[in-house]
Amino acid sequence: MNRSAKFAAAAMLAAGALAPAPALAWGAMGHRIAGVAAMGALPDEVPAFLRTPTAAGDVGELSRELDRSKGAGKVHDSDRDPAHFLDVEDDGKVLGGPLISALPATRADYEKALQGAGTDSWKAGYLPYAITSEWQQLTKDLAYWRVLQAAEARAVDPGRRAWFAEDRRRREALALETLGNLSHYVGDGAQPLHVTAHYNGWGDYPNPKGYTAAKLHGPFEGDFVFANVAPAAVSAAVGPFRSCGCAIEARVTAYLQTTWREVEPLYALEKAGGFKDKDPRGVAFATTRVAAGATELRDLIVEAWRAAGTAQVGWRPVSVADVEAGKVDPFDALYGVD
Repeated sequence: MNRSAKFAAAAMLAAGALAPAPALAWGAMGHRIAGVAAMGALPDEVPAFLRTPTAAGDVGELSRELDRSKGAGKVHDSDRDPAHFLDVEDDGKVLGGPLISALPATRADYEKALQGAGTDSWKAGYLPYAITSEWQQLTKDLAYWRVLQAAEARAVDPGRRAWFAEDRRRREALALETLGNLSHYVGDGAQPLHVTAHYNGWGDYPNPKGYTAAKLHGPFEGDFVFANVAPAAVSAAVGPFRSCGCAIEARVTAYLQTTWREVEPLYALEKAGGFKDKDPRGVAFATTRVAAGATELRDLIVEAWRAAGTAQVGWRPVSVADVEAGKVDPFDALYGVD
């Protein structure tokens, strides 16, 4: 077994992954598999606390949490549910508003653009902003971790050293929680039916090719994935690391555009019977899409780790690079002097 396969086996066993679960987003199984596969593919440059079967298992389970929390209440659900999707139409526009290739910089600007088209982000979804927000939080989590680790190693005062160690452990727990959220949204972004107005049947749109109007969303991402997508196959399909050398907003947009281009192939495959029983065409398609989510998540973790090295943390802010170089004692900035 390679490292990814070992991580997958250990984490899936620890998570009790053979227990059936209701179909939500990718379904419990799909999100769990993607999270575990991404963590198992992390390179040695990221911190060791992320590169363990326990961390992989935690992220696999936490990847499901944004679906498990649904039903908490009207305010909670109405605000959070649209974070899971983006309704892109055939012309590349989000419900007649901005193009997926030219999304506004902030959700507030996005909301204004949608309202100008007679809709809003609660109807159209705001998945790209959810992914970007969680990535930025992960970057901040890892920036704090870098500072705490460096400060702990250099601290002379036993009390301060103990506090740095305790806060580092707290930050590790927070980073894994953030990773679970990021994993979920990135996983949603790999599912073509989460980035299209044809999200559950072709709907009220021109349909010259006769694609199904049936509700295929849940059966595809839930039942079909649960029955046919194997963790080992997804881990084997995770691609090599790729840094786009671009802003996170550009990377997320490109990722979602790639998924959007898979919408019609999914419908064509359904029409050809590819999602019946264990049809190898459907199995290959679903496996590839789950692996695309795992690959993107792994890449975003590495990008966050690198970006954390140039960040600032605390109040008054201190530079991560200065703390790691031993130029600054960050205790006051982290513990607080207010």
